[in-house]
Amino acid sequence: MPLEPHAPAWLSELALAYESGAHGQFVLYGNVSDRFPLGGRLVSLTRYLDAQLLAGFQVVFGYDAGNGLSILRGVERLRDWPAFEKIGPMPREPRAALEVVARYLRYRANLRALGRGDDEHVALILRGVDQWLPGGRQGDFEIASLASLIRDFSSEPPYADLPFVSLILADNLNDLHPQVAFNPRVARLRIPLPDVPLLARALAQLRIDHPAAFDPAEGDEMAAQALAGVSISALQSLVRQRAHEKRPLQPADHVQVKKALVEDEASGLVEFIDSHRTLDDYHAPGALKTWLRQDIALWRAGETRALPMGYLFCGPVGTGKTFLVECLAGEAGVPVVKLKNFRDRWVGSSEGNLEKIFRLIRALGRCIVFVDEADQTLGRRDSGSGDSGLSGRLYSMIAQEMSDSGNRGRLMWILASSRPDLIEVDLKRPGRVDVKVPLLPTATVAESAALLNALMKRFGIAPGAEAMTGLALPLLLTPGAAEALAVKIYRKVRTESVDVLTALDDCLRGYQAPVPADVMAFQMRIAIREATDMQFVPEPLRHYGEVAA
Repeated sequence: MPLEPHAPAWLSELALAYESGAHGQFVLYGNVSDRFPLGGRLVSLTRYLDAQLLAGFQVVFGYDAGNGLSILRGVERLRDWPAFEKIGPMPREPRAALEVVARYLRYRANLRALGRGDDEHVALILRGVDQWLPGGRQGDFEIASLASLIRDFSSEPPYADLPFVSLILADNLNDLHPQVAFNPRVARLRIPLPDVPLLARALAQLRIDHPAAFDPAEGDEMAAQALAGVSISALQSLVRQRAHEKRPLQPADHVQVKKALVEDEASGLVEFIDSHRTLDDYHAPGALKTWLRQDIALWRAGETRALPMGYLFCGPVGTGKTFLVECLAGEAGVPVVKLKNFRDRWVGSSEGNLEKIFRLIRALGRCIVFVDEADQTLGRRDSGSGDSGLSGRLYSMIAQEMSDSGNRGRLMWILASSRPDLIEVDLKRPGRVDVKVPLLPTATVAESAALLNALMKRFGIAPGAEAMTGLALPLLLTPGAAEALAVKIYRKVRTESVDVLTALDDCLRGYQAPVPADVMAFQMRIAIREATDMQFVPEPLRHYGEVAA
């Protein structure tokens, strides 16, 4: 049947594949638990598929672990099946439920072979399949038999010879049994989070249903753009609550609302970095700030071909890698998503978590993805047998996502690490990480004075950089060490009632660098050797990157 004018791309692809005979079984994964606008209502994916694709089918079965087998359409036809009365209550166990469907399809095939009956179209919608056919139980006989039967639906007679379609719904592809998820006779379709046009349609419907939750002066298109990355079901819950409170959503609410909704949907796998800082707040060489500001200007101007796919910020501990990302977030004015711990103890869960993260960042539009401690987070190509290949699988998924050229100018990766030598070379290559920036400690007394004075301003005790240059300020001072020193000075000023310079001089007498000199030198050396451009490295520190003869 013809689809609605605003049908999503995945739905059109599914309809084409079935009507052309290319596929009879589909795995739909991703945003399968969301709501979808349909005829003035927001409905589940099952109802949406039934209305959009299956209206011409005479019999539609549905199954999920909670409700068992159900007949969504065609119960009167099933009553003509001689075995129907013997079935009794519809079975709840997956094997028994699928056997009922298989027996009915064989019955229809026999009628067809005898030249009796019409070409009845039959559909089967299986929901939450990853819950009862998980990828982590491949040696289980019951699971294997279920996987085998579902595979037969896609390619074996008589099922493949009938006008029959099976739709398999799962949250994450990697959580599903691999014999089903990666069956070559199956079409896999990812259902993304709603894009801006779909969100605008959902908002228009929610505005009709719950007018008290909306500001009449705000347009749905503007709100949809601000809320990109939010699921319709989460938005519906929020709107209902706001309507009950008679507290309309305002444009000023969008950032915090989006942050809360997305983090809740992501189940603690990501967090938003909401920063009001800019690059003016970061103490760094002018060459670095100029480069970053030029890239931000290119991004805003839509000059995507000139933009890097990603950055690597590397350098000794305490050099402000995370703080620089916060400043860049405020300067760019785009969402910055920080990956949290997505590794899980259960087989397949880590890959499923990563799928969920990718689904989210694809829906956000322009955004920055920040990976802290990238040497630990991103996995290794070959991690041995210690983790059953988990790190290698995660590495492969991340590498593929980072190298997607379609993300240039839309998605920017930022990796941070004090040990960039431990990050796989392939993840740092151009096309994934194009710009590698070493963040280094101070090289001169004047730089140390300027850095310490900038941090002392936060405490209201800055004496001016010039006033400190006569003191024995340490070299190779990092922002982290300088902040700790500023706190110590402030404490002494408040507890001993001495002036700032006296307190500073007293603190310097017993000062000891928080990072041992040999560790600092090693981390500087590997960071400088990673540098994309030597303009990022101050002249007095360049000798650290020289290879000894």
